[in-house]
Amino acid sequence: MDIKQLECFVRVAELGSFTKASAMLGISQSVLSRQVRQLELEIKTHLLHRNGRGVTTTESGKRLVAHGKGILRQIELARQELGDAEMSPIGKVVIGFPPSVGKLLTVRTVSHFRRQFTNASIGIVEGLTTTMQEWLLLGRLDFAILYHPTPVPELEYEHAWSEDLYLISPNPKGRKLPKRVRMADLSRYPLIIPSRPNSIRNMIETEFERQHVALNIALEIDSITALTDLVAKGMGHAILSRYAIQDHAMRGQLHAARITTPHIASHIVIATPTQRPLTRLAEQTIHVIKSIIADDIANSSDPDLYPV
Repeated sequence: MDIKQLECFVRVAELGSFTKASAMLGISQSVLSRQVRQLELEIKTHLLHRNGRGVTTTESGKRLVAHGKGILRQIELARQELGDAEMSPIGKVVIGFPPSVGKLLTVRTVSHFRRQFTNASIGIVEGLTTTMQEWLLLGRLDFAILYHPTPVPELEYEHAWSEDLYLISPNPKGRKLPKRVRMADLSRYPLIIPSRPNSIRNMIETEFERQHVALNIALEIDSITALTDLVAKGMGHAILSRYAIQDHAMRGQLHAARITTPHIASHIVIATPTQRPLTRLAEQTIHVIKSIIADDIANSSDPDLYPV
């Protein structure tokens, strides 16, 4: 089996189109079609269903895509690792951030990365925890920062930090709001929270049920930006970390009251795939992010953000 044939087939299968794969690989459609056909002849089975809208994989094709991605990934790893170990890492790393974490880390991560890894590139995508776990398994991400993930056997989780959660309310001018709110009193507040499945939503529901507190849901909104905007407009309240609302808080639009008796903490982890080794670039990028987090914790006078 030729590696070029395998790469051509995987790209066609991923994109569902010879036209798109041809543009991505920079080869003509006739050459691409010939490579895939030769692969089918070699392994003596059909891999693709061709139709007027593009292509779909056969059952054999689906299995080969899964194996092919792993093989191509290992080849890319070998190319990177066989370079001079003393040289700056090369290649590309793709990281997944939740939206609230993206606000905190994206700019600083990219700034540090570009200073340290001049021969490499970085990609950052935002998504929900469940979605990013799927992307990790599919090989679309090298690693991801996740909130309260439901454990998946094929992923490894390393605790990064924890942060206390607050009741977030609109900030009415001229009226003093409490700095703390008891969890037993939260049923009085109409909440704007993400819809299921969502790791923060799951954690909130679990804590409310454990404390026998009724969950008063006013709206379900999955965008952190839209959610905080709605709270600022007086449409309801939210349960978030203070770091998720920094922009609004600085403009005096939102008020944060720490949830107590008991307090609720959100735990954030770094997730990596167990069956796909990290590149040297990915490993060093994780170290960059850890150092940024450590600086935040060390320089913070507020106990909201803590390592354990």
